[in-house]
Amino acid sequence: MMPPVMRRLSALPAFVLFCALVCAPSEGHAQTILSPSGLESPALEIPTPVLEPFLATYEAQYHGKPAGSATMRVVHDHDSQWRVDLGIEGRRGLAGVLGLNLQQSTAFDVIGDAYRPLGQSTVRKGLFMGRKTVGTYDWNKASARWQGDLKPQHRQPVALQPGDMSGLLINLAIIRDARPGAILRYRFVEGGRVRDHVYEVAAEPETVTLGELSYTTLRIARTNGGNDDTVVWVAQGVPTPVRILQREDGEDAVDLRLIEYK
Repeated sequence: MMPPVMRRLSALPAFVLFCALVCAPSEGHAQTILSPSGLESPALEIPTPVLEPFLATYEAQYHGKPAGSATMRVVHDHDSQWRVDLGIEGRRGLAGVLGLNLQQSTAFDVIGDAYRPLGQSTVRKGLFMGRKTVGTYDWNKASARWQGDLKPQHRQPVALQPGDMSGLLINLAIIRDARPGAILRYRFVEGGRVRDHVYEVAAEPETVTLGELSYTTLRIARTNGGNDDTVVWVAQGVPTPVRILQREDGEDAVDLRLIEYK
């Protein structure tokens, strides 16, 4: 990973982080990397990124129109304790009304190469809605539980498996695991829900231009999201996704594109 250097980009339309991280649960770091043939992906000469603190700023669009901004931050608290935060602020049009205002956080530790969630919280705000949930992952009991504004069935304990992750941690894992042509499998456990996510990494890189800078990226698309598609673009040396796009029923919904990181 390159040293923390400020990268600035001109303002651009964006839809990405919100649903990829918030709406799209996934299969945690019971992570498997497979080639398209189903066999384990061969070793590639791509260095595995080292987890380091960073702060990234995004511009957000909602259905193709400017909607606000977003930040993603990783903080190293102490020893093996870390925290990843996502904040999205919808300031324009329907974004604020419909609740494109989000604060989400996951406290986690790093065991070997696994990101293990310890606590998770989500706060959503909108003109006609407001919701807060808080969850705890108890690895000694192999159980997780959430409290707050949830349906009764989502307040019940969830049995944990090694490798389970929150949505925010899955985004970090995708950056770590992306290899051309690989299939990435994770188990998402968050908000009292458990869902498997499968992502396919493009076999060839593509160029993503953001303002005055261009990135050579790998395109990573979720393949089992039904009507909700999640696409993430990652670039070697960049600790955060360059772009995250959530599509609903074939149309772009929330789009986040990187403005700067340090």
